[in-house]
Formats: sequence, C-alpha cells, structure tokens
Amino acid sequence: MNINEEKDTRPIMVSIRCTAYNHEKYIRDALEGFVMQKTNFRFEAIVHDDASTDGTAAIIREYAEKYPDIIKPIYETENQYSKHDGSLGRIVNEACVGKYIAMCEGDDYWTDPYKLQKQVDFMEKHPDYSMCWTDAFVEVNGVKKAYNRYSQNCQSPATDIIEKGGDFIPTCSILVKNDIMNNLFTFVSKYYCGDYPLQMFCAFVGNVYYICSQTCVYRYGNDGSWTQKAAKETPEQKVIHYNNEKLILDDFNKLSNFKYQKSFEIRSADILFNLLVSAKKYKAARPYLSLRKKYNIKTNRVVALFVRGYPLLANLLIFYIKMKANVKSIFFKNQFV
Repeated sequence: MNINEEKDTRPIMVSIRCTAYNHEKYIRDALEGFVMQKTNFRFEAIVHDDASTDGTAAIIREYAEKYPDIIKPIYETENQYSKHDGSLGRIVNEACVGKYIAMCEGDDYWTDPYKLQKQVDFMEKHPDYSMCWTDAFVEVNGVKKAYNRYSQNCQSPATDIIEKGGDFIPTCSILVKNDIMNNLFTFVSKYYCGDYPLQMFCAFVGNVYYICSQTCVYRYGNDGSWTQKAAKETPEQKVIHYNNEKLILDDFNKLSNFKYQKSFEIRSADILFNLLVSAKKYKAARPYLSLRKKYNIKTNRVVALFVRGYPLLANLLIFYIKMKANVKSIFFKNQFV
C-alpha cells in the first residue's frame, strides 16, 4: 500500500466464505474471482484450507501475501470436515463478520467482476429479502453450459427450492444475510450438508431473489467434489445419506408448519426413493413409490418391480430388454453387410 493511501476503516459489507481441500488445480480461479471484484464497499474473503495434502495452502498463502486486505486465510493442521461435528462450519462462520455472506467453494469460481455489487445493491434496496442468487455456468470436463433457471429476474418460489433440491441454486452464486446464516446454524448445526437447508431457511424467513445473469461457474464432478463423493458412496453410506436427507426434509416440513407438504412429498419421492433404491433397500422404498404414483413421477419398470417385491419378474424383464437390444443390434449390423 502506498504510504499516502489511508487504510480503509469502513466495516466489512461482504465476507466471502470459501472452503478448500486438495483444490490445487482449481483454487487459483476461485481466488482470482474474489480479488477482481469491483465494489463501492469493503469486502473480504475468508479462505479456509482444511489441511490439504497438495499445494492448495501454498497458493492461498501466495494470494494472502499479495492481497492482504482481501484474502484472509485459515490453515488447518487437522481435517475438520472428517470430524462430522460441525466444526468446519463453526470455524468459518465465526471468521465471517460482514453484513452479507457470499459463498464459493474452492473448486468453483466467479466470472463477473460486478457480481457482489449487483447482489448487494439489490439486497440493500430490498430488506425483506434474505438471499440473492444468480444464474451460473455448470462446467463438466472443461465444457460450460448455462443453468438458465428462469427467463428473467424474479423471486424464487419456496416450492421450487424445496422440490428441486440443493443443486437447483448454485452455491457459488449465493449472497445471504449474515444474521440469517447464524440463525440457520443454530437450527441445523447437526446436519451434514448446509446448502439445501440454507436455501429453504431463507425462503421461509424472508424472500429469495434470482438475477438472470451468469456470474460464476459451478464445476460438476471434479476431484474431491460433493458430486464425486456421492457417486462413490457404498450402500451403507447411502443409507446414512438417506437418513440425513430425511431428517432435513422432516424438520423443515415442521419448521414451515407443513405449509409446503406437497413439495416435501415430491422431494421425498425423488431423492429418498432414489437413495434407498441405490442402496437396494427396496422394501423401505415402497412408500415413496406410492408418492411417485401420486404425483405422476415416472419410475423405471425394472426398479418398480424390485421395489414391489418381484425380483424374479424384474430380472426376467432385464433379460428381455438385453435380448431385444442384441437382436436390434444384429439386425442393423446385417443391414450394412
């Protein structure tokens, strides 16, 4: 800093909440997205390295030295996430002192230098809103595709947030009031994952606003991501995942005084059914099959037979489908001989 420059003593308006673990390949993009923000207010980035075993911490340290007024690092010597006791959330939340919290995991990144300014401008003019989010790109293997959730700026209905789950709103696009975040964690500190509960909580205690503009990139399925971890879950882990999801849905249904009972049933018929089926807990999945029928949610015929308790018929159908595909393949092959 130039000796003639006065230190900015304004209160922090936005604290960026960034958690990273073994994100060496991605963290530089995230940090660049933070430091490029152009605002008329003061902001900081709380970057928490959860005892990474690669070069993530070194890159964070590089940016912290270059941008000490923005990048505020936390370096762990023991992995907090693996404790599953809420310690990671508590540590990061206590460090965030801004009026608003912006979220961005270490493997995602921002592309719009005015992202924070746009969101804060809206939130300051509309105090009845608890959260603001934007559209985003989803990146899979380096290929980006726009989310395009809605066609214009609008309020996000609570029913959409409940029914479409945590992936509906890209986490890296979220800006939320800090006091809302603190109230949420007193209620759901026992939960394994906080993105989806945060979104529902904001819709219950205020309004949620959507800005129809891609300001960030959500990387899907990369090393160490939540999506990759979920794909590798064992049947036993899927049952634990099911129990956690059911706890969240049941508690939030009660929290809303059952105002959105239909939406919670639709969500249960989707996520809870699929988790039990993937764990091969077919008998436990039967009530959710009934909900799928109630709300006209299509179910694979083979899966439906397993869930109804007809494994022999299910396996015969699998055999028939394979034979039909083989005959079709041979037919088309002979057409060109």
